Amino acid sequence: MGFNKVVLVGNLTRDIELRYAQSGSAIANTAIATSRKFTQNGEKKEEVCFIDITFFGRSAEVANQYLRRGNKILVEGKLKFDQWVAQDGSKRSKHSVIVETMQILDSKNSTNNSNASHSTPGDYSNQDDYSEEAMKKRAQLEQQRQYAPVEGDQIDQDEIPF
Repeated sequence: MGFNKVVLVGNLTRDIELRYAQSGSAIANTAIATSRKFTQNGEKKEEVCFIDITFFGRSAEVANQYLRRGNKILVEGKLKFDQWVAQDGSKRSKHSVIVETMQILDSKNSTNNSNASHSTPGDYSNQDDYSEEAMKKRAQLEQQRQYAPVEGDQIDQDEIPF
């Protein structure tokens, strides 16, 4: 049996792109840039890696609500390998990450909920506030939220990786 776990810290390279599956489940896509600084032959260098990331369900809606291009975040998830044939007939492939947990590490472009974290499924609120009053308030807000599929958005259920 294998083990597939990825942890990334970096900045979002674009705003969230949110869509809905026919089932009504949310799917959010964006990308993260990570960097590594090192010295090679006495010369300082920096290597940047760009990785597509995908959120599903409630995590996708939370990401869409709180994340913007430039936000520094930590994500944990599973590495996914996609292969396809481009329009010109060439074979293409890429790795991406299916996000399971996310934490915002800065307050850039975010609301006063800058320490928001989200684990699937469940808590996406301020990670330090587990008081009964705060939990009740979040439950009430959750009941008030309603999400509807975008008309005309057709997603093949086979595209969803779970």
